[in-house]
Amino acid sequence: MELNAASPGGKRLENKDEEKVQDLDAGEAETKAEMGNKTWADLAGEMKTFLWNPEERTCLGRTAKSWGLILLFYFVFYTCLAGMFAFCMYVMLLTLSPYTPTYRDRVAPPGVMIRPYLNGFTIAFNVSKRSTWQPYVDSMHDFLAAYDDKVQEEKNIECISGQYFIQGGNESEEKKACQFKRSLLQNCSGIEDQTFGYSRGQPCILLKMNRIIGYRPGAGVPVSVDCKVQKGNESDLRSVDFYPGNGTFDLMYYPYYGKITHVNYTSPLVAMHFTDVKRNSLVPIQCSLHGKGIVNDVNSDRFLGRIIFTLSIGK
Repeated sequence: MELNAASPGGKRLENKDEEKVQDLDAGEAETKAEMGNKTWADLAGEMKTFLWNPEERTCLGRTAKSWGLILLFYFVFYTCLAGMFAFCMYVMLLTLSPYTPTYRDRVAPPGVMIRPYLNGFTIAFNVSKRSTWQPYVDSMHDFLAAYDDKVQEEKNIECISGQYFIQGGNESEEKKACQFKRSLLQNCSGIEDQTFGYSRGQPCILLKMNRIIGYRPGAGVPVSVDCKVQKGNESDLRSVDFYPGNGTFDLMYYPYYGKITHVNYTSPLVAMHFTDVKRNSLVPIQCSLHGKGIVNDVNSDRFLGRIIFTLSIGK
């Protein structure tokens, strides 16, 4: 059933709607009038009363008791959170050993690194200009200071060559380290030729394996090193001498027990003496480890079992 605007029922509905609209308009007008009558001083007074009401003795609308209960609640709440966090950390640390990592992201086989390492993996100098090769010489002397014969004799012991130096006992006991004297590097020791061959255009470069706790390289057979031209004419690299011996890492320097217990450990080195390299040319060289369990052909990792660097020797 529909109601016409002219019918009595329709007129009553229209009157009610008009009354509601009028009431809303009147309310808004009254609110605006009240706001319009307040001055800035009134507003500031209300704010001051809100911050501190001396009659009700409230601050920000709360009494001292109310604030005390709230602060007590949050103090207890955050104290419990801190206690739970500290307990979880304590339990986690109980599962970790300070001597041997529980989980290792680096596993065998190891990576390798060279010295000197100054400006990336390009070793460039002119024989006739001392200033171009002296920084390499200084870097070599600084690095080999820990390998001085007297230092090694004072801190480390002589070991049996050709076999792993396995040390038992508690893992917290300090481990002994085998001597690696710089004199073992012979022509690359910096003792007789203090320029490491750089003054003659026959540079020495040191290679070392990265330390891995508990790793025994070569599975009983010493790991060896060789070098070749990576890309280009193989005749650009005509002669390389290796020290000590035939360029191997002796087994007696392994395994490594970590820096906390193996305090005086010095990593064994292999010196590569480049006695005949093409002059006035960039020669890319790759030196690789060889031995059982060694990986040196992963293209995505240039340091895994090998290293690539460039020699540029000017006259």
